[in-house]
Amino acid sequence: MHAVIVSNGFPPTKELLKAEVASADLLIGADGGCITILKHGFAPDAVVGDLDSFEAPESPKFKVVYKPDQETNDLEKALNYAIEQGVKTCTVLGAFGRRMDHSLKNMSVLNKFHHSFNELIFRDDLFDTVLIEDTFSAKISVGNIVSLFPISGEVTGIHTEGLMYALKNENLKNGERDGTSNETITDEFSVQIEDGSLVIFFER
Repeated sequence: MHAVIVSNGFPPTKELLKAEVASADLLIGADGGCITILKHGFAPDAVVGDLDSFEAPESPKFKVVYKPDQETNDLEKALNYAIEQGVKTCTVLGAFGRRMDHSLKNMSVLNKFHHSFNELIFRDDLFDTVLIEDTFSAKISVGNIVSLFPISGEVTGIHTEGLMYALKNENLKNGERDGTSNETITDEFSVQIEDGSLVIFFER
């Protein structure tokens, strides 16, 4: 079962949302993200959150899941709801933007939930964002941007294929060395790591 969650960061374009909805078994608005869904003319299956950014209509045609708990943010609430519905793969739109602290928080949410799904992708109109602890590969166009961010503080034993600035059993560490703005030289790239949690941003 595949879910698409729309969060309340920079909103996806109608074209991106339409493409994602086409493959979704479940469409969820994370509080204010539901405004984007409705604005673009789509019907969510549910809105989930503390509802401080979205006011549900009197007779909604979708499920309203009110969760006032302030220990989790609205994206966490929506992801937990997706898990409860049996979702195995999930794409999140609108996870980043508007406020830097919210964007960083959602990076932490990605770290928290990536084990809960067979695949968890944060997507915007330019980039996909995934977290890995072992290996990853993707087919994208030559010349596309790939950035590597060691969310665990330090990631060791990094080996890449298909990138202009190759890493051969090397380390990345916050404040010392990162992997921003690498570039693909083949139509497929791969990353393998020995230890740590690595976030990969790649241009689609």
